Amino acid sequence: MNRLWTPAWIVRHVAMVVLVAGCLGMGWWQVTRAAGGNAISFGYAIEWPVFAGFVIFVWWREVRQTLRAADPASAPTEDTAPSAGPAPSVTAGTPAVRRPVRVVRVPSAPADGADDAELAAYNSYLSWLNANPGARPGDYPG
Repeated sequence: MNRLWTPAWIVRHVAMVVLVAGCLGMGWWQVTRAAGGNAISFGYAIEWPVFAGFVIFVWWREVRQTLRAADPASAPTEDTAPSAGPAPSVTAGTPAVRRPVRVVRVPSAPADGADDAELAAYNSYLSWLNANPGARPGDYPG
């Protein structure tokens, strides 16, 4: 629990309390406006507490993620690890986020378009347009 009382976490806790209090205060203000006859304020009176709930949800999720990342007892063991491959190594304080893997794809057709006459004609047209920057598409001789 000491890792939740660092200066950065104290700022997060204070920000959460201020945001929730502000959202609930704005919700109460909209309730009083709605009671005064402003019909649109009924929607805002519902919206502001939802915002406060979202702030609490994000704060709680971040607290749980921090506690899980630093807890060695919650790390997967060899018995509980999935059989798809080795478990990623996680150091304390580092979230277990996997980076996307780039896959090199081999084209199924030749890159020069030799077996597609339409593609070869279009590439010829594009190269002509590139060679003649001031020309209009109607000026193409092919």
